[in-house]
Amino acid sequence: MDTAQGNLTLGPILFHWSAETKRDFYLKIADESPINTVYLGEVVCSKRSPFMMPYYAEVTDRLTRAGKKVVFSSLAEIMTPRERKMTEALCHDEKYEVEANDTSAIYHLRKKPHRIGQYCNVYNEETLRYLALNGAHHVVLPAELPRNTIYIMGKAAKTLDVSLEVQVSGRVGLALSARCYHARSYGRVKDNCQYVCEHDPDGMPLKTLTDQSFLCINGIQTMSYGYLNLLPQIPELMEMGITNFRISPHSLHTDTIIETAHSILHGRITGEQATLIIQSLLGDVPCFNGFYSHAAGYEWRNHTHALSR
Repeated sequence: MDTAQGNLTLGPILFHWSAETKRDFYLKIADESPINTVYLGEVVCSKRSPFMMPYYAEVTDRLTRAGKKVVFSSLAEIMTPRERKMTEALCHDEKYEVEANDTSAIYHLRKKPHRIGQYCNVYNEETLRYLALNGAHHVVLPAELPRNTIYIMGKAAKTLDVSLEVQVSGRVGLALSARCYHARSYGRVKDNCQYVCEHDPDGMPLKTLTDQSFLCINGIQTMSYGYLNLLPQIPELMEMGITNFRISPHSLHTDTIIETAHSILHGRITGEQATLIIQSLLGDVPCFNGFYSHAAGYEWRNHTHALSR
């Protein structure tokens, strides 16, 4: 697989799909997708974790034989002793590399090669340097960083021999809560949720009192309503030193989005063409690039100011 022009990564599935759906999704990725790295594991809610356990051996084997690098992602919020034990066990399993999404995982991974996920707030060069000195060799930057900051981080990463990854497509996680709003919306509580989040395979859209689409709820996670679209910025991101481009999986159109990103990487289509493709897939759901463009996060900017270098 040609990775000279950058790597496409598939982030962990953030939503509660059936285990069989997840398995079939990953097997298709193994057989048909140009993705380079696949992140597995439960990030949002530990109660979902057991469902996929019987299929990990099959999925990891098929992905590995297809030439994909497999990385396991840790939980982003750890609240109970059981979750602490789950995280510790994941971090001490030497078979696959781990992406830490919480400081508990960072603690157990210290001085060992590991990755840092986008739920850890790596906002500046000093944080990046500290993590690198403790074994991190790959960092996924938070989705809310503006382009000038990404440029600065790219320069720092080069001196530290750390590779950087940026999410370029999909809904963005904005916050995590101890409470499960998804369960509450169905008149249930977190401990007896009956997995109602499975009814919303891409998150449950929220509206304001004036009927304006606003955010999405995914279990304990609050997400953007719109879809981040930085596919047109991939060439510029590569110039800044970003080597990996994350696509966050959704129940629909992920394969087309991957192919579109791959076409951008190899110069077969323009950014404008990519945007038309993505927006045609999403219909009335908007794209946004506001964080990157130094604007309100939910906004879409066709033209951005030049980088301050």
